[in-house]
Amino acid sequence: MSSEVLEEMIEASNRTGQLFTVHQNRRWDEDFRVADQIVKSGDLGRVFSIQSRVHGSRGIPGDWRNTKEHGGGMVLDWGVHLLDQMNMMMGKMPKTVYATLSNVTNEEVDDGFTAMFTFDGGVVFTVEVGTSNFINLPRWYIQGLNGTAEITDWDLSGKIVIATADEEHDAVPIVTAAGLTKTMAPRTPETIKELPIPRIDTDIKDYYRNIAKVVNGEEKQIVTHDQQRELMHLMEAIFESAEGNKVVTL
Repeated sequence: MSSEVLEEMIEASNRTGQLFTVHQNRRWDEDFRVADQIVKSGDLGRVFSIQSRVHGSRGIPGDWRNTKEHGGGMVLDWGVHLLDQMNMMMGKMPKTVYATLSNVTNEEVDDGFTAMFTFDGGVVFTVEVGTSNFINLPRWYIQGLNGTAEITDWDLSGKIVIATADEEHDAVPIVTAAGLTKTMAPRTPETIKELPIPRIDTDIKDYYRNIAKVVNGEEKQIVTHDQQRELMHLMEAIFESAEGNKVVTL
């Protein structure tokens, strides 16, 4: 629940020679693996915005998740997994974060949050969890200079749209309530190409296979202590940003 407690656990592991790990099994989620592949493929051009969201509409379940003393709240529950995916995708820590927390159904802990991270190179990575969303936004929304990808849900529904050519003629204005606009006129069909979301063969059991092999002295931990130190730092920065309504430098 804090960097201090994490260090106590790591110290105990080192002192006793016993394995200590953190349950980061969502590194093997197919939607994450596919989003990671799309970002790194170059098909979208230079990626400048990545949005990762998990939305529900039932509030916080009535167990440890709604009490502060037991590590409740969506930052510590879902946030730790989405932030781990972000770090795996980006391969580095962000520069800054600005975050807000929500307390719609629970005053003791956050029942949702939005965190906007900035990275070197100008990428803005938004991580959001909501539990009062009766209409969900896409699980992933990725923007590049040459295209956009949307993964709607865990079932890998969605699409990729890529520009294939510049408009040869000036955009044809479209009608809005207040008049004509060229800025928001859609691209013509001959200048874009729509692709399906690819699939990746991934197996969540690989996390547990690694743990078994670590215990048997055959492999090193995939989920490392230093990675968890970085994640605790990110989560504490989210709380600091939200409490102070400020951008926090990491």
